[in-house]
Amino acid sequence: MHSELISTIQNSLAELTTYADELRDLDQALGDGDLGITITLGANAVIEALDDLPEGTSPADIARTCAKAFANANPSTMAALVAGGLLAGSKAWATVDTVDVHAAATFLKAAGANIAQRGKTEVGDKTILDAIAPAAEALANSDDARNGLNAAIEAAEKAVVDTRALQSRRGRAAWLQERSIGLQDPGATAFWRFLQSWAKASVTA
Repeated sequence: MHSELISTIQNSLAELTTYADELRDLDQALGDGDLGITITLGANAVIEALDDLPEGTSPADIARTCAKAFANANPSTMAALVAGGLLAGSKAWATVDTVDVHAAATFLKAAGANIAQRGKTEVGDKTILDAIAPAAEALANSDDARNGLNAAIEAAEKAVVDTRALQSRRGRAAWLQERSIGLQDPGATAFWRFLQSWAKASVTA
């Protein structure tokens, strides 16, 4: 089971890197344009780090390994926030042995709460949290992994579209003030693309 979790993470991250150009372009409009690089370096570092884990590694330790590798891959603010979220999720998995839809929801809620706290942000500030929060709720309200994932993807996609009408209130994007309205948030988009990548990896796992 845990080897399946590792392979799904690796395959989904490999798929996520195919969106690097899109994320770069979105981030150039709202930030400093490094999100594509951040995601690519982080994803590749996690893929490599997971190769070194022994058989039977717990889900919590797998998540901790992902957090450490992503953080060490590059010094960006997004990398630090994502790594902190992953670490918080790993703590929520302290007693988890089987990762089902409810465990996934618990992980995402813990990760989102950590990102909100560390980033001093909330839903509506036009950040990655806008996609994480509704996706976590969609998972929490489902008893089936596939249906839950599909619902989470739909929720994240809607959130991404909704960010276009919002004004950025955190990070470099906040400097644009009203000019940020009409632009799609790159962080929320990255999370949405990750969920899509996870779905694709789950089908081929």
